[in-house]
Amino acid sequence: MPLMDRRRLLCAASLLPLATLTLPALARTAATPDPKAVQRKLQALEEQHGGRLGVALMNVGTGAVVSHRGDERFLFNSTGKVFMAAAVLARVDSGEESLDRRLEIKASDIGEWAPVTEPHVGGPGMTLAELCQAAMAWSDNTAANKLIESVGGPEPITAYLRRIGDDTTRLDRWEPELNTHDHEGDERDTTTPLAMMQTLRTLLLGDALSPSSRHQLAAWMIEGKTGDARLRAGMPPGWLIGEKTGTNSVGNANDVGIAWPADRGAVIAVAYTWLPKASKTQRDEVIAEIGRLAASV
Repeated sequence: MPLMDRRRLLCAASLLPLATLTLPALARTAATPDPKAVQRKLQALEEQHGGRLGVALMNVGTGAVVSHRGDERFLFNSTGKVFMAAAVLARVDSGEESLDRRLEIKASDIGEWAPVTEPHVGGPGMTLAELCQAAMAWSDNTAANKLIESVGGPEPITAYLRRIGDDTTRLDRWEPELNTHDHEGDERDTTTPLAMMQTLRTLLLGDALSPSSRHQLAAWMIEGKTGDARLRAGMPPGWLIGEKTGTNSVGNANDVGIAWPADRGAVIAVAYTWLPKASKTQRDEVIAEIGRLAASV
């Protein structure tokens, strides 16, 4: 593991217990948000760009939540790699799996966007730890499919979500098919902003995973290489941020994450967008603005 990645992992491991164990004290110093003002800004942002914004923001210290279209379904795209990796870690926690187990990478496994896995075709394979990192940090789609394969398919991942209290999010297909819909009202491979917000809280700050697995999941999110222009871009300098992006070719651009300010409780931010008329840069800017709003909650 590179030195910087190791430092990030150690930093995440040290801050997560702080975020969970000292929230009551931190909550007393957190600013009181104006939810209606934040909602008005989200509505204006949506009207400016057209399409739909699905947003859920939580100040974990105070319990304050602000949402816009919070109960509407959106394609989660690659943000779903968070709970794919979590399902693997849960099996590690139960003794059913090992992050050291190697999976073969075949030429037939390689599909759209496989920057990490493709060089391993024909070699000794990759460990589940390496595949989780590839899926989470680089959004490698072949790695994601290997994670799904390792737990027995999409259905067991949906079942895992149900066990941890998420009755909304569902994984039905594999990469890359999970990124698009066949018709209006198609609920496959969707979630809602509020459901994803709560699932992130459960996975990263709750007891769904062991402390070591919780820290590892956070570390992979902190290592993310694909989201510098999204939520991270809108949050204050000095905040420790872990996030996972998701994108498709028909107007969806997403980012979900958690941030640890130095002076108060953690902030969870979920941004699902469908902006078919906007450019990539404009979509990124919208999500960065959601990051700025998250910092005010």
